[in-house]
Amino acid sequence: MLLCFSNRRILSLNIKVFNLMKLREATIQDLPILLEFEKGLIEYERNFTPNLKKSPFNYYDLRKYIEDQEISVVVAEQDNIIIASGYALIRENKHYKNPKNYVFLGFMYVIPEKRGLGINNMIINYLLDWGKNKGYQEFQLEVYAPNTSAIKAYEKAGFTQDTLTMRINTED
Repeated sequence: MLLCFSNRRILSLNIKVFNLMKLREATIQDLPILLEFEKGLIEYERNFTPNLKKSPFNYYDLRKYIEDQEISVVVAEQDNIIIASGYALIRENKHYKNPKNYVFLGFMYVIPEKRGLGINNMIINYLLDWGKNKGYQEFQLEVYAPNTSAIKAYEKAGFTQDTLTMRINTED
């Protein structure tokens, strides 16, 4: 772009155009791509645990989550293409923990070519706002212990580690 000033000097500017990304609540029309994200998430997480079933399965009932007004399923969209997802729902805490209820975050997925750009953090902030607007202050999520990149991202967003589930299978 060229700008002309009154003193006849011409300034040349290089302008970088950023494709805007927006966050929005998912709709039923988004379900096919969200189901693909879920498959991608499951395949990615197979690297961190040996005990996922080999046969096809789903982690979530995404249709139900999208239709439920008490659950926020959010997508990140760029150039009308969904590039990331996440959800927040209310769970009851263990009887010996406070508070009684908390917001559970899950389905944190960003397409591989968009990872590392802060999109997951934007989704987390969206979901934190959703929960805070409902009166909640406690937020939790689960992550496989060997998934160090995810753990670092969640710690950067302010999460701290709590309980670690350990397992043994004597037939492995």
